[in-house]
Amino acid sequence: MTDQPGFDLQRTLASSGPLSREQAMAALDHAAELMASGRLADAARLYQRVIGFDDRAVTAAAMLGLGQAMLGLGQEDQAVAAWREVTQLPSTPAAYPAWRQLADALARRGDVAGAAEAYRQADRLAPPQDRPEVAARLARLRAEAGATGGGARARAVSASAMTLAIIAVTTVVSLAADIGGTDGNGLMTALQLDKVAVAGGELYRLVTVALVHATLFQDPLHLPLNMYAVWIVGPFVERLYGRWRMLAVYIVAAVGASLMSFAMGSAGSADQFAVGASGAIFGLFGILVGAIAVQRPALGPNLRGLFANLVALVVINLYIGATTPGIDNWAHVGGLLTGLWLGALFAPSGVPAPGSLWRRPGAQPGSSVPILGQGGMLVVQALGMIGLVVAFLTLWSHGYALWSPYLG
Repeated sequence: MTDQPGFDLQRTLASSGPLSREQAMAALDHAAELMASGRLADAARLYQRVIGFDDRAVTAAAMLGLGQAMLGLGQEDQAVAAWREVTQLPSTPAAYPAWRQLADALARRGDVAGAAEAYRQADRLAPPQDRPEVAARLARLRAEAGATGGGARARAVSASAMTLAIIAVTTVVSLAADIGGTDGNGLMTALQLDKVAVAGGELYRLVTVALVHATLFQDPLHLPLNMYAVWIVGPFVERLYGRWRMLAVYIVAAVGASLMSFAMGSAGSADQFAVGASGAIFGLFGILVGAIAVQRPALGPNLRGLFANLVALVVINLYIGATTPGIDNWAHVGGLLTGLWLGALFAPSGVPAPGSLWRRPGAQPGSSVPILGQGGMLVVQALGMIGLVVAFLTLWSHGYALWSPYLG
C-alpha cells in the first residue's frame, strides 16, 4: 500500500509546530484513507498530529478519528478517552458521532447508566434520519437493564437468552428421545435426518435434526460437547447480531448443513440417517469468521484475537470430521459455508462496523458510508440470498436424485 499521491506521511509526522489549514485538512483526508485500507496505527499517528489545531472543529474531527483507530487496534480505553474529549469541546460537527461511538462502547462494557446518558445526548444532536435508530438502541438498552436497573448478571443472561434457550430445548428434546422408551424412540425417528424421508417430502427434518443427538449409550459426549460449543459461540453471535437473527442463522445453517449431507452422502448406506446440531453450530462459527473478515466490526480488546482462534478451531474440527469414522463432515461443511456467506453479506447490528469492505470513508473522520449506497447494499443482500436459495435447491435436486429411488 502506497501513500496518497501528493501527501508525504512521514514528513508530516516528523514535522513540528502548527499545521496550516491546508495541511490539517489533507492529513484528515489521508488518515481516513489509511483507516479504510486497514493501516490503523498510521492513521492514529496522523490523527494525533492534527489534534491541537487552532480550529476546534478540526481538532474534534481528529479526536473522533483517533478514537475509531484506537478501537480498531483493540485499545478501547484510549478510544473512549478520545471520544469523551470530543464531547467536552464546545459544539462541533464531530459531537454527535462521538456521542454515538461513546454510547456503543459503554454499552459493550455493561455501563448501562453511562451508555443511556450518551445515547440521550446523541439523540439530542442526531439528524432526523438517525433519530429512530438512536431511540431504538436506547430503548433496547433500557429493556436489557430492566425496570430497576438490572445488574451485571441480569444483563449477561439477557444478552445470551437465545443461546440458553437453544441449549435448553435441544437438551430436553435429545434426552426425551434417548431415555423416553418407546415414545422416545418414536421422537428420534420423527426428528432425525432420514434422507429417504426427506426425498419423500419431509423437509422439516432439515431443521429438526439439530434437536436430537446420539444416545448416551452410543456416544455420551455428543450432546454435551455440542451444547458446550453453542454456549461458547452463541453469545458472540448474539452480541453481534441480536438474539432473533442469531436464531435465524442457526436455523438456516441447519438447513444448509442438512442439504449438503443429503446431497453428498452415499445412497443406500448407513449415511441415510444423521443426528446432531453440529452443522448448525458450524454455521455460527462461520458467520463469526465471515463477519470479522468482511464486515470488520469494532470489537473490544477481549475479542480482537477471536478471528485466528475461530479459524484454527474450524480447521481442527473439519480435520477431525474428515478422519474420524461416523462423523457427517459434509454437514459441517454445509453449515460452515452457509454461515460464512451470511456473515459476508450482513453487517452486525449490535456493534458498529465502519471498516467493512462494503463501506468507504464518509465525510466525518472515522465515519463510513456504504460503497453502493444503502439501496445498492440491499440489492446485493437480496441477490446474495437468492444465490443461497439457488445453492440450496441445487443440493436438494442432487440429493433427491440420490435418495428418491429408495422411496417405498
